[in-house]
Amino acid sequence: MFLRQITDSALAQNAYLIGCQRTGQAILIDPERDLDRYFEVAAANGLEITAVADTHIHADYLSGARELVERHGATAYLSAEGGEDWQFEWAQGNRKARFLHDGDTFKVGNIEFKALLTPGHTPEHLSFLVTDLGGGADEPIALLSGDFIFVGDVGRPDLLESAAGQTGAMEPSARTLYESLRSTADLPGHLQILPAHGAGSACGKALGSVPVSVLGYERLFNGALREALEGGEDDFVKDILSGQPEPPLYFARMKRDNRSGPALLPGGKLPVPRRIKEDELDEWVATKGRAILDLRGDRRLFMSRHLLDSLYAPLDGGKLPLAAGSYVEENTSLLLVVDGESQLDEAVRQLVRIGLDAVDAWIPAIEATHAHQMTSAFPRITTAELRHVLEEDPEAVVLDVRSADEFAAGHVEGALNIAYTRLAERAGEIPGRRTIYVHCGSGLRAAMATAFLGAKGHNVVHVDGAYGEIGAPALSVK
Repeated sequence: MFLRQITDSALAQNAYLIGCQRTGQAILIDPERDLDRYFEVAAANGLEITAVADTHIHADYLSGARELVERHGATAYLSAEGGEDWQFEWAQGNRKARFLHDGDTFKVGNIEFKALLTPGHTPEHLSFLVTDLGGGADEPIALLSGDFIFVGDVGRPDLLESAAGQTGAMEPSARTLYESLRSTADLPGHLQILPAHGAGSACGKALGSVPVSVLGYERLFNGALREALEGGEDDFVKDILSGQPEPPLYFARMKRDNRSGPALLPGGKLPVPRRIKEDELDEWVATKGRAILDLRGDRRLFMSRHLLDSLYAPLDGGKLPLAAGSYVEENTSLLLVVDGESQLDEAVRQLVRIGLDAVDAWIPAIEATHAHQMTSAFPRITTAELRHVLEEDPEAVVLDVRSADEFAAGHVEGALNIAYTRLAERAGEIPGRRTIYVHCGSGLRAAMATAFLGAKGHNVVHVDGAYGEIGAPALSVK
């Protein structure tokens, strides 16, 4: 048996290529839309991808399952569980789709996969037990756990409500997750846990950086799993629902599109943005239906000079999909401002993975920022300086764009708290005609929020630096 974890570091998302080396057949579990990298790994190891499976209807990226089925003839294995509202609509009636219930099995070459219904994160969620029959095994080697069990955490059960808008769904989902986790008590402890996400994903609050684990180890040291196995339901529900990060706005759109079917990439290929010149920038600045994403890593350079109304969405550190997914509407035509052409491939992939396909143009930052008549800047102060501002102007508006959990642990007295990923839906709460001082924990999230609010016409100041440097008496710690 061949097994390879293929990771998207920006979204902390794991796909799995599992192949039978005797027959050369392979399956992809939870792939993203840009399939070329999976095909490269398969070809390098003498495998042909003949099947694909999604553990559930994803919220954080667009699945590549439809692309594999309709362009490449793969057989899709998808959940038939979860009820009428949680079916893969795009695959209904497709002769290459196989719909699975709890306990169903299928084979790819000499490898057997058994579907286990593990709801809670979503109603239709399946995990897959993997058994290498061709290698002589009569017990499974691994559990493809999707967003059910992670290393150090379990899947969050609140997204149906907090991201998809299903009021009243999070507590029942948490109770369902509790039962699902307890059902793992009979699984063998030697099972490898192959999760769909790692540290940095918005699909949990305490995911570990170790890429894989073992079920027996997780029973000992995964706090949420241990609480489900050993503790009471009410305590588990309270703990699992507290401290979850606010999901980016695009999560709701991903649920919708993965259910109905992600659009096929034209020709099966990634968009190729064209190189524009300085004299073409007037077609982009302040133009309806278009957005400018500045991908530079140095936020101080962005604050000191950037194209008018551009959004700050740094490519490094996984912030591009979070910023673009929170601030850019679907079907918006995009211009990328980059340090160099070498950034384009990764940037296009990250945007396509969240359904922002109209990546139409690019320009080097050094050229864009020399178009003086089309550039702007934001005032910047340090967190230490914020205390003095507040002493001189008690009426100053402070916007804290950290998570609600961070805010509750300590904040500037009188500050307004809106997580940077939810600003677009709560923009009406931002006071107009007043200077807004935007801060976070380090300055990065505040930089993205400052750019968004500035593009909306607010008078903003970027507060850069560590939160703790604000100092007393400005801080109010709960």
